[in-house]
Amino acid sequence: MIVNDPGDLDPSNPNPIELAPALLDRLAAIRAAALDTLESGRPVYGVTTGMGNLSKTRLTSEEQSRHQRNLLRGRAVGGPPWLPPDEARAVLIGRLRTFLTGDAAVSVELVQQLVALINSPVLPEIPAEGAGSAGEIIPLAHAFASLDPGPKEGIALLAGIPGATGRATLQARRAHRLADHLTAVGAAAIAVIGANRDPYHPAAGRADDVLAEELARLRALAGPEPEPRSLQAPVSFRVAGPVVAHVRRTLQELEAAVQRAFDGVTDSPAYLDGEFVGTAGFHGLELAARCDHLTAALAHAAEVSAARLHRLLDPAVTGLPAQLAREPGPEAGLVAVHKRAVAITHQLRRLTLPTAISTAETSNGQEDVQSFSWEAVGNLGAAIRRVREVTACELLAVRQAFALSERPVPPGLQDLLRAVDAVVPPIDGDRAFGADLTRLVDEVL
Repeated sequence: MIVNDPGDLDPSNPNPIELAPALLDRLAAIRAAALDTLESGRPVYGVTTGMGNLSKTRLTSEEQSRHQRNLLRGRAVGGPPWLPPDEARAVLIGRLRTFLTGDAAVSVELVQQLVALINSPVLPEIPAEGAGSAGEIIPLAHAFASLDPGPKEGIALLAGIPGATGRATLQARRAHRLADHLTAVGAAAIAVIGANRDPYHPAAGRADDVLAEELARLRALAGPEPEPRSLQAPVSFRVAGPVVAHVRRTLQELEAAVQRAFDGVTDSPAYLDGEFVGTAGFHGLELAARCDHLTAALAHAAEVSAARLHRLLDPAVTGLPAQLAREPGPEAGLVAVHKRAVAITHQLRRLTLPTAISTAETSNGQEDVQSFSWEAVGNLGAAIRRVREVTACELLAVRQAFALSERPVPPGLQDLLRAVDAVVPPIDGDRAFGADLTRLVDEVL
């Protein structure tokens, strides 16, 4: 992939990266100007001075040459668990994208080192946890330990929140796919119990385009309304539209925050208008808040999914055998599948604690506030994985309900249920459903 503009970089794109010559020429010109500015002798934080509480300490020329390398060495204090390879690569690409704005004033040589690292089959081990600072200096120190920084480049490698931003891009892509599956599985549950379609009426989306589109998806997937079993289905069926619409809306807000984080000034000190300027681009509060918001929206979606699953086991709702067992009594059916979903939703509740409400002083008080955006995006990734599991539980129950009922599978859901049938054998009795759920998560969802 040839990159002509920073916006061309997509942390979710696995293709090798090549930078256009014009882009490199622009970076070289900015670097030359920044080095001239450094020669003026004015103090520049983290370049001609120490870091944090040691920023009052001026460095000699000889100390400055060692300092940029020491910045990476002294902050690599993390350990396992490490990020998976796709997230590690997203961190590196996030750093490259911020460098290409020119604010960091790094050399073409360092940028080329970074491109080579991104394109390498061997990626650095980056700690997934423990970034307790005003920014991401600990994981970034691990990410770039193999690079050879020049003047001002060690601090540039550690600045801002490129890792959380790059990882959030990946999680947003995953959340889009998950939202589509939430819609489809919800529609399948609506169809299989013959729920009254009133809650999905087009007029119910008035003044809310996101909700109107979600209701349209549900109507299309669930198919025409049969004679409803009751005037009102349980609430977990009726709110399917607003629940997933909220997920999609919060996802849009996260993507907008990611774009602002990539396009804004994140370096500190940043080279702006010919001088080095200290900034607060490392704080990442909006990114943390948007990740938290989406985590909470997904946790609620999982709660609703688990509630529908429970109702699918109830003959009063479905008209089908209890617990979707072919022989209720000798067989337990899918009751334990619901218990697994309950356990997962309990885990999800703990992930919804806002990340930016706990602050602590570090660096002898120089850093006295954190937003923990690194942890926020990690929580979001964990939430997406867990919601997939809950969705798999409901999907397995939906498939069994169709198998036990005389209701036809609506055309819009046939591909999904065929995908289920390809990995899950027919349920003719009790068995170890955990293996079925794993296949649904890995191969369908």
